[in-house]
Amino acid sequence: MEQKTPVRFTLGKQSSLAPERIVDEWLDGKEDGEDGVLDIDPRVRLMYSANEGDLEGIKEILESGIDVNSPDIDFRTALHVAACQGFTDVAQLLLDNGAKVDPKDRWGSTPLADAIHYKNHDMIKLLEKHGARPPVAPTQVKNARQVPEYEIRPDELDFSNSIELSKGTFHIASWRGTQVAVKKFGEEVITDEEKVKAFIDELTLLQKIRHPNVVQFLGAVTQSSPMMIVMEYLPKGDLRTYLDTNGPLKPTKALRFAMDIARGMNYLHENKPEAIIHRDLEPSNVLRDDTGHLKVADFGVSKLVKVTNRVIREDRPLACDETSCRYVAPEVFKNEEYDTKVDVFSFALILQEMIEGCPPFRAKKDNEVPKSYAAKQRPPFKASAKFYAHGLKELIEECWNEKPSQRPTFKQIIPRLESIYNKFVQKRHWKVRPLKCFHNFEAMWRKDGSSVGSRTRSSRSGRGI
Repeated sequence: MEQKTPVRFTLGKQSSLAPERIVDEWLDGKEDGEDGVLDIDPRVRLMYSANEGDLEGIKEILESGIDVNSPDIDFRTALHVAACQGFTDVAQLLLDNGAKVDPKDRWGSTPLADAIHYKNHDMIKLLEKHGARPPVAPTQVKNARQVPEYEIRPDELDFSNSIELSKGTFHIASWRGTQVAVKKFGEEVITDEEKVKAFIDELTLLQKIRHPNVVQFLGAVTQSSPMMIVMEYLPKGDLRTYLDTNGPLKPTKALRFAMDIARGMNYLHENKPEAIIHRDLEPSNVLRDDTGHLKVADFGVSKLVKVTNRVIREDRPLACDETSCRYVAPEVFKNEEYDTKVDVFSFALILQEMIEGCPPFRAKKDNEVPKSYAAKQRPPFKASAKFYAHGLKELIEECWNEKPSQRPTFKQIIPRLESIYNKFVQKRHWKVRPLKCFHNFEAMWRKDGSSVGSRTRSSRSGRGI
């Protein structure tokens, strides 16, 4: 039998991994028949029909005896083409007729990888249902000795009773008999270089962190897809939920919570040789442990900053879909240079919210709040003065100062919070103590049989009360 010349199909969407190039004529290998009609290679006709979603055309070609897995010169099949276009009915027809679910083209891309690249979610589900394996993670190493020490095998993570946590990113799973919080990265990360870099950056941060007021990193899945980060699970939830449930906190509790946050943030900022800027410090990213203490969490948009150069300037402004605009310092959204003091600004807003019982500028939409900060506006103090321990309101105002250089560091904030807390507790203690002593004396006078009334009057006149 005469061997047909290899052909290349180049209409429609191309391989997700193919380099940019000037595409060849899609009818490579065509010849004029004796009657002047183009003699198109049946393999190209199959791919063209898949590209057009022509089910009847596909059936006709397959009935003529053409192999459903016939590749072109780039080893792409009709299923690759259908996956790129997102035609699930075409893919189902091809699979029903024996199409291989995981063929690789010359660049190593499979139909599933193409479907992921073009965000064809129904196609992804269909291919996975038929046994398609997710592509390897872009962080996969070639030598087993290079696998990170913190690597967790995905089959060790049990998601059978998984519960989705806040923001839809974290899930509860079981790992070696322990409940853990797992941050899953979607399939789109595999083909997005920026997101892969963000994943690696977050791992770089988490490996450095060990502090009782910062959520503990346990490990990660980096050698397969989906990639995942595994953290300790804190069942008591986040500060956002706690505030929504309990409203304004008592001053003593607000101060204890504030000290927890400040200690965790001070550890991050004092990290050597690179300081860590959280950049997304807000109640949803502060979690409660079993003892009622707080831990700082979620470093998805955090930054490492060289100690010798603690200033960052972004290539583009931070968007509201990346973080909560309501708690971010104005210099970040104005795309100005910024440093660790952006976290101090956020801390001030959280501290005030714990006293006031409502988020900053609650009446405004999330994306409108940065304009208020940029206009030098700050959330009003509405709670009674008795709820602000002496010096606390002044500390909050210093922390959200318009000039970052005028804001205190967390190293300076911690002793001030401790002093405010101790004075507030002592003040309350002395208010109660005299009354308690008086009752003790009264009980003693009763025991010796003396007149309580006369002794009480005598005592009062003797102390000048």
